Amino acid sequence: MSTKLQGKNALITGAGKGIGRAIAEQLASEGVNLGLISRTSADLESLAGSIREKYNVKASVAIADVGDRKQVETAVNQISHELGNIDILINNAGTAKFGTVIDMDVEEWEQMIRVNLLGTYYVTRAVLPGMMDQNYGDIINVSSTAGERGAATTSAYSASKFGVMGFSESLMQEVRKNNIRVVALAPSTVNTDLAKAAGLKIGDEDRQMQPSDIAELVLSILSLPQRVVVKNASIIMTNPQ
Repeated sequence: MSTKLQGKNALITGAGKGIGRAIAEQLASEGVNLGLISRTSADLESLAGSIREKYNVKASVAIADVGDRKQVETAVNQISHELGNIDILINNAGTAKFGTVIDMDVEEWEQMIRVNLLGTYYVTRAVLPGMMDQNYGDIINVSSTAGERGAATTSAYSASKFGVMGFSESLMQEVRKNNIRVVALAPSTVNTDLAKAAGLKIGDEDRQMQPSDIAELVLSILSLPQRVVVKNASIIMTNPQ
């Protein structure tokens, strides 16, 4: 375990499964206390219990839909009260569904923007004042390669993830003077339940990107000297099928 991150407080959205869960495990193994947000209580309680037992760190749980600003503010206030100021924010919660502009239901299109883009904004806005007060922090926003280029049937998803990329760039320019680093991650398809539910092709496990790969990237970025920041990082499979 590195001592660089030990004792810091991290808030992770979408923490119950997939990428969020892997990042939580990775940071806990480094001695980071965790605030865990998701819509599913059972997933969070299971993760929190495991983390407390294995790594002897604090784990605070709050149930919230990140697309609901009031739920977000309540959850962040609860976690901050239990852990203290948040040093690291991982905006990971997201949803994905694909279809043409005509075929996709308007509510589904709006929901993608609400969760993926507005959710990132709501959580960041709730956490940011504390980071600015302490003149320090790390914010990592999970976007997608679909936030770097669009494709047929990805209009809603790409719009939301392009938005995350632009939001991250602008935020970085705003808060770098407060020693707050803002990073946008852009992974291609990761082997998660979300990807499978969205109908994305999951190949051979030895080739397919895993949540643990994203968690290792997050740890490496957070471990860099505070004087430097990775603005954005794309990560793709070496040899896809």
